[in-house]
Amino acid sequence: MAGWWRELLRTVRRYPWPTNVLLYAALFSAGDALQQRLRGGPADWRQTRHVATVAVAFHANFNYVWLRLLERALPGRAPRAVLAKVLCDQAFGGPVYVSAFYFGMSILQEKDDIFLDLRQKFWNSYKSGLMYWPFVQAAVSVLSWAQSRPSPTLASGP
Repeated sequence: MAGWWRELLRTVRRYPWPTNVLLYAALFSAGDALQQRLRGGPADWRQTRHVATVAVAFHANFNYVWLRLLERALPGRAPRAVLAKVLCDQAFGGPVYVSAFYFGMSILQEKDDIFLDLRQKFWNSYKSGLMYWPFVQAAVSVLSWAQSRPSPTLASGP
């Protein structure tokens, strides 16, 4: 293994929280940019910056703390523990993620009614997330070691 790779892995293990925050910023930003590209419109970097801000200011930090709490409360990779973690996260964390995303984006976009998007889009976003993310979260919980799990619910939100 190259020396730089070993150093990178050592840094990631030594500083998991900042690593998680940077990972969230990168994934949320890339996801937003890709979505814009697939829609065929011009790149809206202000929108992408808002998405990254919500990811860094809330999602990355909340998920880091929340998932470590879940891991401590329900340790292990046994099917029962993984199912319990997924159910707890989707029942309690999911609504928080979705709400924070729409609330944060509305504030950054300086909307008059900062709760309008939340009221209009919450249930569809939450239900859509329930169709996909529990499976991803279960796979991540089983396949990765606890210290390096980047919050598998990263897109439980919209």
